[in-house]
Amino acid sequence: MNHQIALNKNHLVRALQKPQSSFTRQDIISYIIDNDIEMVNFMYPASDGRLKTLNFVINDLQYLETILTLGERVDGSSLFPFISAGSSDLYVIPRYRTAFLDPFADIPTVTMLCSFCDKDGKPLESSPEHTLHKACEEFTKTTGLRFQAMGELEYYVIDEDTHRFPATDQKGYHESAPFAKYNDFRTLCMSYIARTGGQIKYGHSEVGNFTLEGTVYEQNEIEFLPVDAEDAADQLMLAKWVIRNLAFREGYDVTFAPKITTGKAGSGLHIHMRMVDAEGHNHMLDSQRKISDEARKAIAGLMLLAPAITAFGNTNPTSYFRLVPHQEAPTNVCWGDRNRSVLVRVPLGWTANSDMCAAVNPGESTPAEIDPTQKQTVEIRSADGSADVYQLLAGLAVALRYGFEVENALEVAERTYVDVNIHDPQNRAKLETLASLPVDCASSADAIEAVRNIFEDRGVFSTGMIDGIIAKLRSYDPAETQAAHTDPVKMQRMVEKYFHC
Repeated sequence: MNHQIALNKNHLVRALQKPQSSFTRQDIISYIIDNDIEMVNFMYPASDGRLKTLNFVINDLQYLETILTLGERVDGSSLFPFISAGSSDLYVIPRYRTAFLDPFADIPTVTMLCSFCDKDGKPLESSPEHTLHKACEEFTKTTGLRFQAMGELEYYVIDEDTHRFPATDQKGYHESAPFAKYNDFRTLCMSYIARTGGQIKYGHSEVGNFTLEGTVYEQNEIEFLPVDAEDAADQLMLAKWVIRNLAFREGYDVTFAPKITTGKAGSGLHIHMRMVDAEGHNHMLDSQRKISDEARKAIAGLMLLAPAITAFGNTNPTSYFRLVPHQEAPTNVCWGDRNRSVLVRVPLGWTANSDMCAAVNPGESTPAEIDPTQKQTVEIRSADGSADVYQLLAGLAVALRYGFEVENALEVAERTYVDVNIHDPQNRAKLETLASLPVDCASSADAIEAVRNIFEDRGVFSTGMIDGIIAKLRSYDPAETQAAHTDPVKMQRMVEKYFHC
């Protein structure tokens, strides 16, 4: 534990000599006093998917104790469309485990994420963060396992073209400098995200790069480590906040938009998932290092509810410019091993009984305490940066749980498995047997409407939340989306409208 604390980039972790998950109110107070912290920020997500901020100047110990204990009032009607102005007050209560030293503040500031409570002091049933909490609780009650997740956060960095060391169009995958221009910016983002508590796996340049009217667009990705799903959502929210703030400071623009222009790679938000027991053992593989029946049941749940999940993960018209064939994005409901044409992919998972470390490094061997099976996940590839990450992960938790509750889950998993590229002409017969993902917001609304009872079961998603999601999706004109598919000018206008999702 001491080594883990010493290597942690969160200043509070090192100062308090304890992990973030163990932070208490007194820990926060002690850190503020000992480190001459002058301000506290509360941050919380609203319905637009962005973090909102409330600032406090700290010049009185009793006031500090009060806000850390009781939180503060906010106007819920300005944050969520389902809250009326007539009864709009909400409480925001800080979650101590999310505390970090704000890397952007000129004045020394401790920032924390908050949860919402209603007028009775109860968790707000319709808040995205509490919805995810309920979904994870119900998943564990049904399976006895914890739902863990990690995101692959893709984004474009946008800057003036210098015409030096031009990148090869659509060949940016893992490119190095000087052909990749924004590697240093990405690593700076990773460093700042780690300071907020983010657990990062790695970062790299991605496929997409192109030049348009004197402007360079370069795609990057930051991928996280698997953590409990509630923490995973917090990390993704903070990561987007960090990347945008650093881009503003450095004079770049960034976008998490699903699509920029026709014929170029879009940006997704792939989510990797695994199920672990109380001791942290991964249940995605069986004793033979094959995908376990538990994992197959979970995948079946994803297959059965995949069209509806787009309502949480693909929330504006530009999402459906990305979900087209031959653009490394899924279009049909299927899964497979190491197959990038499927919706749910089982990535390469260190399952071979071979010590690769010893083969590459003579005299070395893999330490016994390193269990390669812990790394196995499954990845859903449909979602994008327009997602409400709390609703998305909650929806995935419901889908995984549902796979354990239906009698024919293993048959569903067998029927939807593919081991070919479904978009190759010779595999047309297989493609025609597979259900399709929605093609626009309206069909996504229809998909969630058809199975809303599954998401509302046990009070996980509130009726008001599902109503609001459907209403928003149906507010977009499907004819406008369809026309933009074949008209680059109309597509560009729509991309600009939803650029900062």
